[in-house]
Amino acid sequence: MSVVLVDAGGTNIGSVRYALQRLGVDAALTSDATTIRAADKVILPGVGAAGPGMARLRELGLVEVLRGLTQPVLGVCLGMQLLCTHSEEGDTACLGVIPAPVRRFVEAPGLRVPHMGWNALSILRKHPLLAGLDDGEQAYFVHSYAVPTGDWTLADSDYGEPFSAVIARDNFHGMQFHPERSAAVGARLLQNFLDL
Repeated sequence: MSVVLVDAGGTNIGSVRYALQRLGVDAALTSDATTIRAADKVILPGVGAAGPGMARLRELGLVEVLRGLTQPVLGVCLGMQLLCTHSEEGDTACLGVIPAPVRRFVEAPGLRVPHMGWNALSILRKHPLLAGLDDGEQAYFVHSYAVPTGDWTLADSDYGEPFSAVIARDNFHGMQFHPERSAAVGARLLQNFLDL
């Protein structure tokens, strides 16, 4: 099985790659369109801001490539947000393969932005990506922007209000948290993606 990590300049690429190596998969890091199209599984990692993330994908000529993929695709953290239609962060048009907006958390007493740390996952829909996961298990988040819940939401989490923690539509999937930092839960979810 060939797995590629899209080299879109995200700073968590190394840790995602290492998490996959622990599962016995050596994922190639690439920005080559032909290699991405030929892969069995594609992972779009990302840390940082939506505007520069999309600018990098445009620079590399990968926007239409990613939109046209038919194999399983996983967006992680910012990578998940880039799968959506539009982000309030920098008023950025994103890939649009998942019909969801991305909005900034509203600061409130006791709710600091960014949302950082462990939070519980609530499973809303059965899906192979969530196989073996129990309701209430914890994942590790670091983000200021979030996808509201909707038809695309497989699992949500709560930070002042519910937001999408795991999303899916057709062959596109996303995890807002960092599976590579989420211990056994993250490893299980990555393995589930590899098994799709």
